[in-house]
Amino acid sequence: MLLFAVPLLHLLCAPYTKVEESFNLQATHDILAYGTPTRGDVGARLASTYDHFSFPGAVPRTFVGPVLLAGVSQPLVALASGSTHAQLVVRAVLGCFNAACLAVFAGAVRGAFGRGAGRWWVLLSVSQFHLMFYLSRTLPNMFAFGLTTLASAFLLPKNDDPKKSQIRRRQAIGLLVFATAIFRSELAILLAATGLHLLARSQLGLRELVAVFLAAFAVALAVSVPLDSYFWQRPLMWPELAGFYYNAVLGSSSNWGVSPWHYYFSSALPRLLLNPLCFPLVGLALYQPGTSRRVQDLVVPSLVFVAVYSIQPHKETRFIFYAVPPLTAAAAVGADFVSARRSKSIFYGLATLAIALSVLASFASSTLMLLLSSLNYPGGDAVSQLYALTANVTSSAPQLFVHADVLTCMTGLTLFGQNLRNSPFGHGLLGSSLPSSSSSTPPALVFDKTESDEELLRPEFWSQFDYILMEDPSFALGTWDTIGQIHGYDGIEILRPGQMTTTASSSASSQQQDGKGEGKEEEEGEEAHHRILGHGATVAAVRDTVRKYTGGWWIGPRMSPRIHIMKQVRQSDDN
Repeated sequence: MLLFAVPLLHLLCAPYTKVEESFNLQATHDILAYGTPTRGDVGARLASTYDHFSFPGAVPRTFVGPVLLAGVSQPLVALASGSTHAQLVVRAVLGCFNAACLAVFAGAVRGAFGRGAGRWWVLLSVSQFHLMFYLSRTLPNMFAFGLTTLASAFLLPKNDDPKKSQIRRRQAIGLLVFATAIFRSELAILLAATGLHLLARSQLGLRELVAVFLAAFAVALAVSVPLDSYFWQRPLMWPELAGFYYNAVLGSSSNWGVSPWHYYFSSALPRLLLNPLCFPLVGLALYQPGTSRRVQDLVVPSLVFVAVYSIQPHKETRFIFYAVPPLTAAAAVGADFVSARRSKSIFYGLATLAIALSVLASFASSTLMLLLSSLNYPGGDAVSQLYALTANVTSSAPQLFVHADVLTCMTGLTLFGQNLRNSPFGHGLLGSSLPSSSSSTPPALVFDKTESDEELLRPEFWSQFDYILMEDPSFALGTWDTIGQIHGYDGIEILRPGQMTTTASSSASSQQQDGKGEGKEEEEGEEAHHRILGHGATVAAVRDTVRKYTGGWWIGPRMSPRIHIMKQVRQSDDN
């Protein structure tokens, strides 16, 4: 139950997304909203409705994941009041799929190493921040993650029929082929490392390995190529081949940053495993003769994958998520070895206590990291606050036009968020299951995401909008009134008694720039405080309450202005 509850808690605390998650989330939205046309001019219908024709990204991505995700989510979205909670439902479905794969892996650990190791694995896993935080995020990596986790589970030894074990090994290779060919081409490294390890252990023959690979690869192409050719309206479209050519052959992934060769080992893996005792526990499991050989089956392919992948200059922590469950399992075996002997000596008793305390400390750290990370999505927070501000707007127009800048789009604005009041779902898979709108419904918000500098320099462009969400208000032409500020996480601050908060000072400064900074300093700070909305207001309220009881001391998140919610001042508006 922890494997399901903890990721869903992370989802509820941080429901918004960032730009790297956008393709799969937007594609899932479009499939739910507009369906899959099969008659008439299919290309024109797709191009006029689907988001990836307007924002194709650097490389094409597969629609296999979004199609499956939309298909499973569709009835659940309908039950959850349609578009109101659709994004949460879609992400929850993905999170539960990955959690179910982790549950299968937990059962495999119990079967291979005993119930104690299985319990330690669950405790170590749910206390890891990154794994739990990302399980529900619609990254291509997280669509592949479930398949690689199942593959790792099938490779764990069990005391049953050797023929069944042989079948599971074939299934594991097939799952890795699917994950590689459809979702993430770099998993070819993990596939090769696993295959070579099985050959070295004589657990799979070369002819058998090649046969399984070719069969699974043919099926993967038969799934991906027709489906993606349809959605992209390009013949023989195989997205992962295009991605591999762009990132590996052309080396274009380096455009997004370059990290040193040791980054995955010196930075990423320690943060992913989080518990500092994981590494000595892995070493202990490898050292013990009774577990060494079986633990090597877990550790060797994963470490080879990470080592070879370190050659790629561009590195991100999410690229090596697949190694976390096996390495955590190795640490759990070491923890079980210690805890099973806790009654035999005071050394093992104290070591067991230290491991238990480390799990609690890791869980506390993970919770703190979750709270801080939830403050990192000002775009989603701004959209939510704008809906709240316009909920009681009385307007003869059925729509209000809103421009969202780049930061807003990159940190939380999605098609699900755009369509809370003007849902297109009635045209797609959901049919008439959604409630119809009534005359009392507030005006729909129609979002514009123009990035062209040429357009942004035209006064006529800005005149069409009722509201704008802007990181830098100076770019907006015309007369605008800032009705709210959205603040985002900007590090940790330590405030002493009598020291003015960074938030208050920056907000007061912003008010002075708007020509509203007259009067006493206290009045400036109070007025600026009321302009902060969303998570920034919550943090400010908590900080002020804590400082009352600590004599003015505060150690916590520093919040800085990120997005301004601005309303256009028209001549016809009442003053």
